[in-house]
Amino acid sequence: MNEKTATAVVIGAGIVGASVAYHLAARGCTDTIILEKATTEVTGSTARSAAGVRHQFASEVNVRLSIYSIERLKHFTEEVGGHADLKQVGYLLLVNDAETWAAYERNAALQRSLGVRTQTLAPKQVLDIIPRTRVDDLIGATFCPDDGYCDPYGIATGYLARTRELGARLKRSTPAVAIHRSGERVTAVETPDGLINCEWVINAAGPWAGQVGALADLDIPVNPYRRCVYMTEPFALIPTDIPLTIDVGSGFYMRKEKHRVLFGLSNENEPPGENLSVDWEWLHIVIETGVVRFPVLEQAGLAHKNCWAGLYEITPDHMPILGRHPELPNYLDASGFSGHGVMHAPATGMLIAEEILDGRAHTINIDELRVTRFRDQALKPEANVF
Repeated sequence: MNEKTATAVVIGAGIVGASVAYHLAARGCTDTIILEKATTEVTGSTARSAAGVRHQFASEVNVRLSIYSIERLKHFTEEVGGHADLKQVGYLLLVNDAETWAAYERNAALQRSLGVRTQTLAPKQVLDIIPRTRVDDLIGATFCPDDGYCDPYGIATGYLARTRELGARLKRSTPAVAIHRSGERVTAVETPDGLINCEWVINAAGPWAGQVGALADLDIPVNPYRRCVYMTEPFALIPTDIPLTIDVGSGFYMRKEKHRVLFGLSNENEPPGENLSVDWEWLHIVIETGVVRFPVLEQAGLAHKNCWAGLYEITPDHMPILGRHPELPNYLDASGFSGHGVMHAPATGMLIAEEILDGRAHTINIDELRVTRFRDQALKPEANVF
């Protein structure tokens, strides 16, 4: 195929870009070029994710994205190839505030109305799941057994391998440096190797989606924020089969990674940036916060070499930006997932393929996720963000 032309150019070879390219190819649109600015694909935010997948959202559209995506991850190897390694150990959300609990009960009711098996638990029931948890101040907890975590690297590389088998092309070390347009149409994507003339451009650049949008003179409100993930040495005092557990009041989360405990807490005061070094000063606050809810963690040793940092791609309302841009109808956004890109990648790929091949997404209504919401309506932020 001609390396200077393509039906579609996907910018970004992480899990979302890989899913978009796969779903296009699976429907016959194989003349696709995937651009990856790094020397190796799937080494950015996808590879640095904490890998959680959950149905427990406050907005219906996010619940629907999760329902579709997690079902696909359950059958990933047989349908796509590669390994999702989905472990449905559940998500356990601990709540100690009356107003928050009322909202979580409403959220659970919404989730159940859509077929999700979310349960509400009394504080004492938490001890049956994670012994030694401090529960004296808890009001309740929600638990969904179908939530859990997966292998983002295995998913993304599985998508890419199958996509390339179908005829798509992956170009490594090839950033988009300009997006050329004529009037209301993209005509080409410029790279250091020259122009790629194309009919469609999909911005799946993750934390850099705002920068890529600017190449087409578009304001895409996505900014990168550092998130650090810490790991203990093997620690048997917390059971291996615990759910991914979040102390909602503080934001502290943890899950087991084989025999170790993976844990973290977002620093909401840190400004946007691309720093990928581990914040060791923040670690002290993370540990102090976690020990309040899980005192036994005080006995765990830290595995310094197994800690890492990655970037969230955050929008003002913590909701993704999906679909065609009204000013440039053959440019599409697939970004801004605010920490939920891994869990919503399968649905996103399917929906973007529908936008291109069918005229608009129809399996799930994404109208409230279009970029126009930032100028046309009051934002409705996703409340269940950690």
